[in-house]
Amino acid sequence: MHIVPTTSVPHKAWWSATLEDFRSRQNESIVERLALRLVESHPLNHATQLLAWRKQLEILRDSTENLPDHWRILFEYPLLRLGRRLDVTIISDHAIVVIEFKVGAKTFDVAALRQAEDYALDLQDFHAASRNKLIIPVLVASDATAQSPSWVLLWHGVVPPFTACASSLSDLLVGIFDRIPSNQINIEGWEQSPYRPVPTIVEAATTLYAKHGVSEIAAARADVTNLTRTTQAILDTIKEARDTNAHIIIFVTGIPGAGKTLCGLNAVFGADTGAAFLTGNLPLVHVLREALARDAARDPKTSIRQARQKTESAVQGLTGFVRDNVERATPPHEHVVVFDEAQRAWDAAYAARKFNLHDSEAALFLDIMHKHQDYAVIVALVGNGQEINTGEAGLGEWGRALIQRPDWQVRAAPSVLTTLEPRQRLFVKAPANISVIDALHLDIPIRAIRSAAGAPWVDAVLRGATNEARQHAQNDVPFFITRSLTAMRHALRVRARGERRAGLVCSTGARRLVADGIWPDFPHLDNDAIANWFLNRWPDVRASDALEIPATQFACQGLELDYVGLCWGGDLVWQNDWLVRKFVGTKWQTPTKQDAIDFRINTYRVLLTRARYDTIIWVPEGVSEDPTREPALLNETVAYLVKCGARLLDECTVPPAIAPLQRSLI
Repeated sequence: MHIVPTTSVPHKAWWSATLEDFRSRQNESIVERLALRLVESHPLNHATQLLAWRKQLEILRDSTENLPDHWRILFEYPLLRLGRRLDVTIISDHAIVVIEFKVGAKTFDVAALRQAEDYALDLQDFHAASRNKLIIPVLVASDATAQSPSWVLLWHGVVPPFTACASSLSDLLVGIFDRIPSNQINIEGWEQSPYRPVPTIVEAATTLYAKHGVSEIAAARADVTNLTRTTQAILDTIKEARDTNAHIIIFVTGIPGAGKTLCGLNAVFGADTGAAFLTGNLPLVHVLREALARDAARDPKTSIRQARQKTESAVQGLTGFVRDNVERATPPHEHVVVFDEAQRAWDAAYAARKFNLHDSEAALFLDIMHKHQDYAVIVALVGNGQEINTGEAGLGEWGRALIQRPDWQVRAAPSVLTTLEPRQRLFVKAPANISVIDALHLDIPIRAIRSAAGAPWVDAVLRGATNEARQHAQNDVPFFITRSLTAMRHALRVRARGERRAGLVCSTGARRLVADGIWPDFPHLDNDAIANWFLNRWPDVRASDALEIPATQFACQGLELDYVGLCWGGDLVWQNDWLVRKFVGTKWQTPTKQDAIDFRINTYRVLLTRARYDTIIWVPEGVSEDPTREPALLNETVAYLVKCGARLLDECTVPPAIAPLQRSLI
């Protein structure tokens, strides 16, 4: 087994030079250099790519003839978050032009326009030297009919994409640079500037599955040690278990969006550990499998059916793994398993009632993996406040099972022993076979791009800690409120530019949203429905960005969207404190069991932490004549959220062009 070290990688274009140097080079010398990099990194489509480069060079020689010599041109600048490269980037004193070529294309495809814009947005959000700068995406369809550009104010941020053909690109570039204001850009330093991508979980899985390490995803981030030290601690423990023939369980904790799943995926895909990623979250299984399969099927030698079969062993459902191995005398194929959301493992009563099994899920897993005579490792990923269903036993169940199985060594983050919540405390008294490792806790959020204060703000809001929430809100938390469903949908569409994805979410308990046209019964066990919602794009009406079908907490837990529209229901309303309710028959009922109350509050924790950028909360107006849609309670809920620091959408109609600078991001 080979463990991949988490070292940084250089981030440079495949070929770059000043325009003066570019003009002095022969086309073939540039193509040869690009071809060398292509052979090193990609085994396919060489001939097609070489022809495309030759055509691009011909177009660019004519198109850049009247531009200043000291400006710089870059070919194939890599965007690790997207696993792609920018065809051509021109760096001037005043603006950055991102050019996406479609050689041979006769039309300006909508998907290609969205792709070009997304590349520019990626630079704006994650490239240090591109922040607060003017970034201009251009789609060049070489054989299309020339169109007159629709000029907009060229000031800062990412402007809507321009289009050009081979014959019109020169005039477009001259027109652009005649109109741009002074905007100091360090031309020489731009290429070496840090690029700090924050991938979605689907992008991360796809990148890691393609055998890139987590260090490439997190390369050059200011908080890279937060991610790589945890990953390295996991890989070091796996190596220790293998070298010493030990059975070790690792508990990795972290705040929502801190990268626990990313570290787990790296143990499976990024290092040659032979591990499997196991999760009881079936929507996550379906989405990851389908995303990996679709990406692998881009290889013309691989069919989508073959790709799907290959990804099934890498990402598995927990229940299937247990049922397949619990009665076997032989050990499973995998020596290392990653147990996602370990705090959600079911207790023995639920296992007996639901699956006719004799013990808790924690105990069954420990026994299954202990069948390995040499070594075994369980990487247990632990989320805080993520239990949303009956039968989820918390970490205490793992502790009870481990006390009865002293052969297992335990490596854990400190918080599993110090938390005040009994359900989440691993041991009441720590046994001798536990080692506490600080590096196994992730405390810096990487999902939220706009503000690192989003997760603590949500936690304070759901605890009813108004003053604490307002304190966090001073860091410009990205939560907005509206009473209009139409306004929410419009705001989401305005924000979700390029390939950024928006979608609606709601609680399964929000039964009365039906009266407003929102159905809280997403089929989260339907493989196709889940994959289509998360992976397809509008105009497919099944896609999330159609903004028609909301995903529930069971469909979206563990996954994420760029922009979220949260449809708030009557199952959690504010009345001097949070009031949890359940709709039964024709009226709301108030549950008394603490588990039911906790599950509902945690449901909204999940929904409020799904967005990478903005969350827009829609709270219906209610109807005074309908006792199940009380305007007074809904108004109180809005007033509380605003008091906590959420902003009214009507007062923030124009989304920020640029994500605010974060210490943890750049």
